[in-house]
Amino acid sequence: MDIIKSNTAINFMGQRKLAVVFSVVLILLSIGSLSLRGLNFGLDFTGGTLIELSYSESPELNDVRSTLTDAGFAEFTVQTFGSARDIVVRIPAEDGSEGGADLSTRVLEALAADNAGVDLRRVEFVGPQVGEELAEQGGLALLYALFGILIYVSLRFQWRFAVGAVAALVHDVLIVLGLLSLFQMSFDLTVVAAILAVIGYSLNDTIVVYDRLRENFRVKRKGTAIDLTNLSINQMLGRTLMTSLTTMAVLIALFYFGGEIIHAFAYTLIMGVIVGTYSSIYVAGNAAIMLGVSKQDLMPVEKEGADQPDTEVLPERFRQG
Repeated sequence: MDIIKSNTAINFMGQRKLAVVFSVVLILLSIGSLSLRGLNFGLDFTGGTLIELSYSESPELNDVRSTLTDAGFAEFTVQTFGSARDIVVRIPAEDGSEGGADLSTRVLEALAADNAGVDLRRVEFVGPQVGEELAEQGGLALLYALFGILIYVSLRFQWRFAVGAVAALVHDVLIVLGLLSLFQMSFDLTVVAAILAVIGYSLNDTIVVYDRLRENFRVKRKGTAIDLTNLSINQMLGRTLMTSLTTMAVLIALFYFGGEIIHAFAYTLIMGVIVGTYSSIYVAGNAAIMLGVSKQDLMPVEKEGADQPDTEVLPERFRQG
């Protein structure tokens, strides 16, 4: 990692205008997908019945779906849960539909007629009113998180950095939501938790870059804001890549081997890590530059008679030609 930090001199900010265009295109596509396709809300938000069943032998999911279709069920999802012998049937709520107990009895009777080795494990029913409250609370949780971050970064650094950090987080959340909408991944409370985790992950990377940028602003005698932003990103590039790659390895394993029940959760985090790494490099620092951050904003207040810290000269390879 030390070799990467000391020897890389990639001109990230030289491509900042192209990055802005790329980000704007992604955001517009995300907003378009959210407007036209919307999110595929799960039972946590729409309301409905969740039925967990256990088989004596691993069932074929296509056969289970065919049996339920023949029994008169129109809209439902069937997924494995835990082991291959356990499945979950999710049926959305409809106006005037039967309650969770009656519905689970019909599902069990239909599946038991086709396979005698099926047992009912549990039944959960979420009413539409509860789903609406959960959707509202989930949205408020995201807003509160962004507002708290704005206050924290303003106090920790400077208001321009706070706006840049929040802009990067809004950028990340919008694009991740757009990808969820585009591929119609199930949006439930686990996905809300994943989005909050993405906010934390992206913010951590952004704060590390900002902290190094503030340090460079204070100790480097020469160099523009663009030069010092490039230097800071290159110094932290090794850490950023190592963190992203190790996190991705775990998330990919969860996505492929964790079962369908957590596909949407793992997918959201994978997309969030990719977009968050990109935004911590190209969006957060670029936003601060566009807002006019300068050395004067971050220099410590000089005290009369106090010794001033030694300063360093910016390496030649990071200076603008």
